[in-house]
Amino acid sequence: MILLRHAQTDPGIGDPPGFRLDACGTQRNLSAEGRTQAERIGRVLSEAGVTLGPVRSSRWCRCIDTARLLAGRVEPWPALDSFFGGRETEVVQTAAVREWALAFSGPGTALLVTHQVNMTALTGEWAGMGEALVLRAANGALTVVGRFAA
Repeated sequence: MILLRHAQTDPGIGDPPGFRLDACGTQRNLSAEGRTQAERIGRVLSEAGVTLGPVRSSRWCRCIDTARLLAGRVEPWPALDSFFGGRETEVVQTAAVREWALAFSGPGTALLVTHQVNMTALTGEWAGMGEALVLRAANGALTVVGRFAA
């Protein structure tokens, strides 16, 4: 399973005040470099022979765009949404992702595109924009077995 932080964005932290999930123009979005980075990650995975199974993403536009540019498809999943602006849903969201990841058995390699805070909550690891953590599910736990950036 691959847990990926969205690709490089326009400068800033978080989203502008009053942003809306249904209006990409109100959010912090991928930069031109981020769009190129997402496509490059897709090529790297393809050249490595990785066959993607489900591709799930936070509903934030920068995550959806990363997934679409990388894989050509995406299923938005609220459990991967950022809780950077408020931690009240962190435990529930992280538990939902962990439960799904532990139950996933294929086919293919699952790709989950999300945010740094979500990745850290799930794994205890920090990741830069466009950086992926490779996870293995075993004995009821998720273990980081690798990481890469393209």
